[in-house]
Amino acid sequence: MSDADALTRIADALERMSPAPLSAPDFSTADAFVWHTTPDRLEPVAKVNRVAIELLIGVNRSRDTLLENTLQFARGLPANNALLWGARGMGKSSLVKAVHAEVLKQGEALKIVEVQREDLPSISRLLGLLRNAPHQFLLFCDDLSFSHDDQHYKSLKAVLDGGIEGRPDNVVFYATSNRRHLMPRDMIENERSSAINPSEAVEEKVSLSDRFGLWLGFHPCDQDEYLAMIRGYCDAYGVAIDPAILRAEAIEWQATRGARSGRVAWQYFVDLAGRRGVVLA
Repeated sequence: MSDADALTRIADALERMSPAPLSAPDFSTADAFVWHTTPDRLEPVAKVNRVAIELLIGVNRSRDTLLENTLQFARGLPANNALLWGARGMGKSSLVKAVHAEVLKQGEALKIVEVQREDLPSISRLLGLLRNAPHQFLLFCDDLSFSHDDQHYKSLKAVLDGGIEGRPDNVVFYATSNRRHLMPRDMIENERSSAINPSEAVEEKVSLSDRFGLWLGFHPCDQDEYLAMIRGYCDAYGVAIDPAILRAEAIEWQATRGARSGRVAWQYFVDLAGRRGVVLA
């Protein structure tokens, strides 16, 4: 084999190992995308799994605040990154998707891109694709949290702060978490008690949540709100049931689950609709 042939084969092998940078997709094909890695790609989502914003009961203040912030961003005005934190099953991720749908309904153009927590190290590559695109992008990460040895939080700073380039003006980041500071409270206390300088031990991780301009708290619902959620689903999908039977069944359902939340309310309603022969389109 000649030297020229050897060099050609080496060059071909290097090109396969380091493929050309990903080009931006045709964003006009969808309003929602999912970011995947290995290989990097933005997968369009034809139909987003979400509920109507009017069916989200008991979160009026968070709904109005998030909707206003998102509308501002969709209109090219300043807007904050948002952290939706609190009780499980109380509609945090549902609200983000419902707000996106409402913004589209009001005639504003906005793309939503879902990013998995484990893919945060690739976020700078994603921002490179979105930076020069002629659209507004809402990046969404569901169930975001970090453990003591997790370094993914450093990648998130690229979205929240943007580093030397700055966060693209056409990108805003929303995340949901069960933890207000994105890390377990016992871990915070343990690191503070064992550190040489307790005040700095967890400051870097805890301060990550401070980089979200909006903190929206979600708290467990009471029984009246729980029943109101189910009645709202029944009205929206045309499921007729005696109020006394509905109340008794719904309370028994939540008792067997040991929890009362929007998720439990929906799960009971799915069971009810199935028993009544109602298709949930």
